[in-house]
Amino acid sequence: MKALSAVLCVILLAALPPHRQGLAAAASCESLASLPLPHTQITRAQLVPAGQFAGTPAGILAPGAPSFRPYNALPAFCRVAATLTPSSDSGIKIEVWMPAEGWNGKFEAVGNGGWAGQLSLQALATGLARGYAITTTDTGHATPGAGFAFNHPEKLTDFAYRAVHEMTVRAKALVRAYYGSAPKASYWVGCSTGGRQGLKEAQRYPDDYNGIVAAAPANYMTHLLAHGIWVAQAVLKDPGSYIPKEKYPILHQAVLEACDALDGIKDGVLDDPSRCRFDPKTIQCHGDDAPTCLTAPQVEAARKIYSPAKNPRTGDEIFPGLAPGSEMGWAAGLAAPTPLSIATDYWKFVVFKKPDWDFKTLDFDKDVALADAMDAGDMNATDPNLKAFVGRGGKLLMYHGWNDQLIAPQNSVNYYTSVAKALGGSARVGDSIRLFMMPGANHCAGGDGPSNFDALAVMEQWMEEKKAPDQIVARRVTNGAVDRTRPLCPYPQVAVYQGAGDTNKAENFVCKVR
Repeated sequence: MKALSAVLCVILLAALPPHRQGLAAAASCESLASLPLPHTQITRAQLVPAGQFAGTPAGILAPGAPSFRPYNALPAFCRVAATLTPSSDSGIKIEVWMPAEGWNGKFEAVGNGGWAGQLSLQALATGLARGYAITTTDTGHATPGAGFAFNHPEKLTDFAYRAVHEMTVRAKALVRAYYGSAPKASYWVGCSTGGRQGLKEAQRYPDDYNGIVAAAPANYMTHLLAHGIWVAQAVLKDPGSYIPKEKYPILHQAVLEACDALDGIKDGVLDDPSRCRFDPKTIQCHGDDAPTCLTAPQVEAARKIYSPAKNPRTGDEIFPGLAPGSEMGWAAGLAAPTPLSIATDYWKFVVFKKPDWDFKTLDFDKDVALADAMDAGDMNATDPNLKAFVGRGGKLLMYHGWNDQLIAPQNSVNYYTSVAKALGGSARVGDSIRLFMMPGANHCAGGDGPSNFDALAVMEQWMEEKKAPDQIVARRVTNGAVDRTRPLCPYPQVAVYQGAGDTNKAENFVCKVR
């Protein structure tokens, strides 16, 4: 009988793909359906043949990743779906995709955007095509906005941090079971909410990931969502303050005329908007309203958008203002004709629990203090103490576009500065934590400046080849063609033109502190 069992074992192992032979603990994909995991119901464990995945294109592409690879080009993979219930009111959906052949031995997780509520399937496909075992979660709900949290505190906790950690633990267990070994490296990649999720992982669960890419992080959620109302009040509380979208090109051009040449070249991009001292009053109408100028109330609204949101009683800064140069994104962002729902939903459904709450009534003193007290560090990911993460060799790559129209870029500078201070200064954290500010780049990507680069590849080189990123060459793609490259530099350095050569080519710039 033992001899027969041995023969069957040899046959089963021989049937495995070559890279899985020799792993006696490796399981078939279908057998993962019965894998006993705490608080987990596995709803699918299916081997998908090459080119046969029939999914919708919904989902969020991982920031910095190459262009989305169509599903019909995917290799064969083991697809596992599960629902996690760490609380009685939890229903966290996750998916884990694992290459049937050619696994690179590594694990990746991808973050969400906004209030989440969907699985990032495009990002799964991108990671799978690179040989990764990769996972995503909806964070516990499948609806847009924050209505899911209305009188459901456990679901809010899932969104805040629990879903990502539970997904990570369960996905790694599935990877270990399928391949018979744990991944040799684990990476997180996310932007916006995904950036916040990555920072929360580094702060709260420092053992979950070896490397974390946290782009444009929405990590100071209570204050970020107060800032969303700050801008909405600036342009909408008084109808005369609203700035029509047709006027933003005029405002943007005035900013460029005032500050574009500060970096030594005129290229339509501010390399460091914090050096720009622009007052929108310079384009105030001298008479009646006109398409080529701002009225006095519109000037005050623009000033308020550039300025930090502040506590009216103490004068303390709540959240930084949007940077000069970002004006072309305001009309479809925070200064849209209606308040940004990501912000209003928070106050309606989480803080006040009044679906008919009026954004014009927000008190930037007591209401923000109430939000901070209610959150108690659950959604907010502002803890600068990353000693445990750094101490185990973790690497944190942050980047943020200076033209971000949704999350003020100075927020990332503020967090990075707080971490550097907590860990002994920028010189001491450079081997583990680096921030790259992207001139002219919008939220996560896009804009007038180069923002296209492979963030995961940068992290791989840093972690696996010990090549810390002294600069990252980013590309700007217009109509499908690369028309500008520029080095992104570790903060506080900026890319400085060397005085000769094409200003659209990265090799003619050097990173230095200006």
